[in-house]
Amino acid sequence: MSLIKFLFSLKFFKQIIYIICITIVLIVISVISLSYITMHGESVKVPNLIGKTLDQVDVDLKSLDLSFVILDSARYNSSYKPLSVIDHQPIPGSKVKINRKIYLTINPSGYNEITIPKIIRTTIRQATQRLESSGFVIGEIEYVDDIGKDEIIEISHKGEMINEGDKLLKNSVIDLTLGNGKF
Repeated sequence: MSLIKFLFSLKFFKQIIYIICITIVLIVISVISLSYITMHGESVKVPNLIGKTLDQVDVDLKSLDLSFVILDSARYNSSYKPLSVIDHQPIPGSKVKINRKIYLTINPSGYNEITIPKIIRTTIRQATQRLESSGFVIGEIEYVDDIGKDEIIEISHKGEMINEGDKLLKNSVIDLTLGNGKF
């Protein structure tokens, strides 16, 4: 019986009211402090950084209290300046909070060097496939007297003879000398 009396006593109800009031006060303090700590409602618009150099990006982002991290250097794209931004996250126009990082993808300074595949004494069809899949461009094709009809005899770049295994920049033009099947 004493438990039932205690549950309906004024002292018990006061304790329940104290607990409810303290809980409400703690919730209100938490919500207000979280809004302040997370800078709720304070954001800046991400500018369009595509095509800009790293120096320009640094100036633009510092003025907005943002920073940047270089994520990757993609494949060289000749439509952009070397070492300029070709993509970034978040995208232009997005709203982000102050002191956030913008992740950049940078255009490399030039094409990669690629090894010339083994194509001497292969057919023009095989050589073309290997060269183009490696990233080279087929230039002039010249025929000389040789028993191997349509076989690659020599390869050159800008008028100079080159060998299999040499390295050239991607998209370099390679000229081919083929046999015409005559001695």
